[in-house]
Amino acid sequence: MTILDIFEVEAFGAGLPFRGNPAAVVPMDEFPPDATLQAIAAANNLPETAFFVPGNGEGHYRLRWFTPTVEVPLCGHATLASAFVIMTIMAPHLPAVTFDSASGLLAVTKSGDVLSLDFPARGHERIEIPAALSAALGAAPAECWRTGGFLMAVFPTAAEVAALAPNFRALAAVGEVIATAPGDDVDFVSRFFAPGIGIDEDPVTGAAHCSLTPFWAARLGKPVMEARQISARGGFLTVEDQGPRVTISGRCRLYLEGRIHI
Repeated sequence: MTILDIFEVEAFGAGLPFRGNPAAVVPMDEFPPDATLQAIAAANNLPETAFFVPGNGEGHYRLRWFTPTVEVPLCGHATLASAFVIMTIMAPHLPAVTFDSASGLLAVTKSGDVLSLDFPARGHERIEIPAALSAALGAAPAECWRTGGFLMAVFPTAAEVAALAPNFRALAAVGEVIATAPGDDVDFVSRFFAPGIGIDEDPVTGAAHCSLTPFWAARLGKPVMEARQISARGGFLTVEDQGPRVTISGRCRLYLEGRIHI
């Protein structure tokens, strides 16, 4: 029998209970077969499960992310959660960690209780609004952009984004979708839908902010912004546009810890 530690961490929730995006974090000595990793993620049934193993040297790890149905190339909240487990529980003396991942080298730094991701920025290209997108969302956006494998639907107001009630079966055929708008009490808001990979609506999506940050920085004319993901749980992020990279900052909270018996 194999016994593994597991931590469930609420990321980007401003340190409040039942806020932000829950991620399972499973430290390992080495990665087992992919089928085992996927089975654990399916059993956890959270938006993401992160698995990491030691890398070369202190503070360096190899990191992978799985939804309940697939492995994904980049996940912000589960990276933040993994860094939180390392720098809060496993090695609290570390001020920073780095992860080798499918999206290259990712760094996370700690300042007080705030963790900051250094992620690659994603460009965006304006496209015609697909009729299938408007139909699946139940509302027509003012603009549509393609960015990093996502569609980004831009609405005039935060209220319109909050009111979206998508047909998730139809949306699964469209692809992964960011819905966004200018904010009222923050710079911009968003929601993220990915029913095709087992997540109808993601509570808080760090990877989406790799696209949202340069988009809104250019539109609003400011590099540092406050953002809110207006899912049912809600998420709070501070983002900074740094050209080819973005910084995505937030707080984490440990929700539970336990052991997996395989």
